[in-house]
Amino acid sequence: MLNKKLHEVVFVDFPSKGVNVKQGDSMGTAESVKAVSEIFCPVSGQVVERNNELILSPELVNQDPYGKGWIVLIKPKNFESERKKLMTPKEYVEYIEKIFHKEH
Repeated sequence: MLNKKLHEVVFVDFPSKGVNVKQGDSMGTAESVKAVSEIFCPVSGQVVERNNELILSPELVNQDPYGKGWIVLIKPKNFESERKKLMTPKEYVEYIEKIFHKEH
């Protein structure tokens, strides 16, 4: 739902390769002409790759979030224990719908 909240993403700030990140912490921002939103880290670990294509084409986050719009790849540190804190796709959709309906 990033696209409905931010509309057209014009800039994405995200960590460099080699940076250690922690589950739940902010690891960057997505900016549109209307707002700035933090990008929260799903798991702790080390960034092993980042999508530098987003530097020139940040709109890919909206256009193809599960394809060309990926942000970073993280080598998990505590995946077995942290994955229990992650939402299922169904839980995430319900969460986003709840938030979206509160705002409108």
